[in-house]
Amino acid sequence: MLSIFRRLRPRQILTVTLQAQRRTAKSKEKRQKKQQEISRLKASIAKVEAANKLEDPLSMLMPFKKFERNGYEASDWGWSDREKKTEMTEDKAWYLIARDLDSKKPVACVHFRFDLECDDEVLYCYEIQIMPEARRKGLGKFLMQILELLAHKTDMKKVMLTIFKHNPVGRDFFVNKLKYNVDEISPQTPLFEEEYCYEILSKIMPEKKPSAVEKAT
Repeated sequence: MLSIFRRLRPRQILTVTLQAQRRTAKSKEKRQKKQQEISRLKASIAKVEAANKLEDPLSMLMPFKKFERNGYEASDWGWSDREKKTEMTEDKAWYLIARDLDSKKPVACVHFRFDLECDDEVLYCYEIQIMPEARRKGLGKFLMQILELLAHKTDMKKVMLTIFKHNPVGRDFFVNKLKYNVDEISPQTPLFEEEYCYEILSKIMPEKKPSAVEKAT
């Protein structure tokens, strides 16, 4: 190194030094960004894991333990057999079930999960099923509001769901009534000749306000 620097003029030495400093600064910045991304991903994973460890998510929403309004609504997507059974029995699957107050029979069921989607923590609504006699009375909206409250309480960034394009009633319900939007990861332009038969919708949850204790720390 000494033999090299002895051959350089002072201005050249200064230029080399500045370039080295810039490279060092850029490397440091890259390391910091990478560390921030890793930290953010770890935090997202921790939130999802914490939500999945809840024994009863509805315990966070005691006023919604019972549904006493005269109302029900939802879209009907149908079931597939073996794959659907596998999906429904996975460990991450959660179910929100509404029962008739008199007969105690189930009249609606929502399958949802706390999961990561493109490194973001989300509550994903896999399915909502409502008995014909219980539709168009407000229950579908009520159940989705519960999911949104759960997502907010567990610090999920958004609620997501998949809707078939041949289900205009369901799409109208989510987009126009519940104000869901087409998510950025929804397939817009087909990569192949066959067109996608579904859309991915989502609603961003408002950020939780820090508590007095959190503000103090």
